[in-house]
Amino acid sequence: MNRKYEGLIVLNTQGTEKSVDDLVSAVAKELEEEGAKLDEIKQLGRKQFVYNARKLDGGYYVNYIFEADTDVVSKIQSRLKLNNTVHLQHYQRLS
Repeated sequence: MNRKYEGLIVLNTQGTEKSVDDLVSAVAKELEEEGAKLDEIKQLGRKQFVYNARKLDGGYYVNYIFEADTDVVSKIQSRLKLNNTVHLQHYQRLS
């Protein structure tokens, strides 16, 4: 059964040669490859962290809204853990 999810992903853009749009679309492609159907992508911009986390002072926040099966979300989390550009990820069920 497909449910609607919201995924907040913080990208590490430090030291990358690709543009932010390329990184956002690469993560979107990985979501779709795992079986998610993307509804909307909101780029929230770069924000400073309260404290330096893993030698980073900030990250680029992106909000992905998608439909997927319940087991797909855990597959997405596992896959994006291996992606060096993804600093943090958080998922929430909307409906």
